[in-house]
Amino acid sequence: MASDLDLAESDHDQMVSGRSLWGKSGIRPEWRPIDQSFSTDVAVIGGGITGALVAEHLTARGFSVALIDREEPGFGSTAASTAMLQWEIDSTLTELEDYYGFERAAGIYRRSGAAVAGLSKLIAANGIACSFRPRNTLYLADGREGARDLLEERQLRRRAGLPGVYLEHPDLFTQFELDRDGAIYSPGSAECDPLLLTWALIEMAVRRRARLVNASVTALHSEGDRVTAETDGGHVIEARRVVLATGYSMPGLDMPKLHRSSSSWALATVPQDPANFWRDRALIWEDSHPYLYMRTTADNRIVAGGEDDDTTDAEIRDRKLPAKTMAIQEKMKRLWPKADTRVEHAWCGTFGETVDGLPLIGPVPETPHVFAAYGYGGNGITFSYLAAQMIGAMLAGMQRDWFEDFALDRDGPGLRRFGEGLVRAGNELR
Repeated sequence: MASDLDLAESDHDQMVSGRSLWGKSGIRPEWRPIDQSFSTDVAVIGGGITGALVAEHLTARGFSVALIDREEPGFGSTAASTAMLQWEIDSTLTELEDYYGFERAAGIYRRSGAAVAGLSKLIAANGIACSFRPRNTLYLADGREGARDLLEERQLRRRAGLPGVYLEHPDLFTQFELDRDGAIYSPGSAECDPLLLTWALIEMAVRRRARLVNASVTALHSEGDRVTAETDGGHVIEARRVVLATGYSMPGLDMPKLHRSSSSWALATVPQDPANFWRDRALIWEDSHPYLYMRTTADNRIVAGGEDDDTTDAEIRDRKLPAKTMAIQEKMKRLWPKADTRVEHAWCGTFGETVDGLPLIGPVPETPHVFAAYGYGGNGITFSYLAAQMIGAMLAGMQRDWFEDFALDRDGPGLRRFGEGLVRAGNELR
């Protein structure tokens, strides 16, 4: 069976604007232009955090890998991430139960938790210096009705065996000095510098002889048991399998029915007095519309973001940056009055999300031997780790029924749910 896929140039360089704070102390991998055609087991297209995780995992499994990107590695959507490594998904367990039933929903949440734990273990085992810190999460209610919803969510999580406690307003205010009606306080999340993590993973893959290729893949031809990748320099890369890890850009593909695009904005403050941080420096995630989320950094800044909307035009999105930054500052100050809200970094990006808040992982329909690794949603890095593990298993000949939960052509909830507010806005920079 033969199949062609034209990877037309995307607007990848228009996906992110502004200046984030990541990667200041890291050593960037050295990428080289392709100077001749060659063959490999797996060609991974995309050198951000997803491609890096896939390349690291596949080389650990013994595959030969070529990691290909036309941009400097990590400076697409990875650089715009706020790298809150949470297992809690954009869609609540309550929402996923409504979509798919309790057992399937609970399994998805447990696998998300296992992904954060697995990524944490990978970082610790290899001594990766990426400002990684385990963190608890505070999921704050938006008003009294939101507090009732969170209490029901926590009860459902308890039934699923998921960790966490529900805090009423008096406990939340006494313990955290946060004036909200309620919250779920959960262990098992983390934070990091996403660029430092990406570069370290790439270096691990290189030590196992992965090739770093600076090129643009313009077309894929799948025939027999091979895929041929054409590049803009006229050379070709022949691979047994191809993995698309091009972030939030899917050039040449018909977008899955579950997909849509939106934009999000984020900022990083000046360094704070550490004595003025909230308890445990927990990851804060407010269930408001639009979102607010906050974390701290190794150099004592506050990173905050949200204000998602359906803007996709880069010029319009960028013009909104000053106003969106001010809105985030004001919300941050109301939530945490001790914050010094002066901004040193502000950025924004257009990102992909799905109706059910889950990633798109697995074979690309009607394109043999080509796989997708798209960690869409606020759990992008968590889902990227999951994608690496799943695709590694698939290439080794293993299949699990639950892989279908993340398939590109899966049947999801009706698109009308966006309009009814049953799925929260993407919070993509998280």
